[in-house]
Amino acid sequence: VVFSCRDTACTFPPLRLESKSLVTSATMFAVGVLGNLIAIVVLCISKKEQKETTFYTLVVGMAITDLLGTCFTSPVVIATYIVQRWLGGELLCDLFSFSMLFFGSAGMSILCAMAVERYLAINYAYFYSQYIDRTMARFALMGIYLANIVLCIMPSFGFGKHMRHFPGTWCFLDWRATDPLAASYSFLYGGFMLLLIAVTVLCNFAVCLSLVRMSQKTRIVRAKVSAHGGSLRGFLPSVTSLSAAEIQMFWLLIFMTIVFLVCSIPLVVSKKASMDILFKLFASGEVRTSRSP
Repeated sequence: VVFSCRDTACTFPPLRLESKSLVTSATMFAVGVLGNLIAIVVLCISKKEQKETTFYTLVVGMAITDLLGTCFTSPVVIATYIVQRWLGGELLCDLFSFSMLFFGSAGMSILCAMAVERYLAINYAYFYSQYIDRTMARFALMGIYLANIVLCIMPSFGFGKHMRHFPGTWCFLDWRATDPLAASYSFLYGGFMLLLIAVTVLCNFAVCLSLVRMSQKTRIVRAKVSAHGGSLRGFLPSVTSLSAAEIQMFWLLIFMTIVFLVCSIPLVVSKKASMDILFKLFASGEVRTSRSP
């Protein structure tokens, strides 16, 4: 449900917000901040060998990104519930929508990078050991942030449109916009998010298959150890330890993937309306090139 008014600067009907909605928003904000702070503290006090891994660097980046996203958006929603009106006008709406776009796509991009990193670490161990390290992870995070800033700032320059959404406490893309540029941007952003989701799911599936094969090899090694009376006993612990470490990282990645998919898919799927409008515009000839009269 959205407001009929398409301009963020126009007058909206008075907000009728329930107190229980304020409690829900405040609780979600507190849980989000507390959860991310706990995650960052746990990561900071983790073992030195864990801190030196590429996966660790990406997880820290994910926790910080999610924490900043929560702090940039939730206080605005809570303040709107308290004062019963939108406080910042069009400028705040643009900033809020940019934050929603940026932290959503940046978080999903980091999650995708984590999935690719695990895929390379397990399936291409030699390449991973030679070229993937913490420095590469830092450059990847910088590239993700810069690329997503460029992508998400486009609506502020006319390529896309922000608007307030029901019940008037938050702003995001106007995915029902009939303007060709606004509809095209919704298609671009939704397509980008779907691509990230597809790559993440495919890499996780490939990692799952690799871990299953690793588990089978571990059982074979155990059988050989028993058959040779312990002659391969020195080799077994390294195999078991490696398998356990990879499984821990994999399950953490799976959990984070599920959380992000639950949060992002509804917004991505909602772009379907804009896609339909865009296709109809092209089909009816309303979208013309710059050379058209």
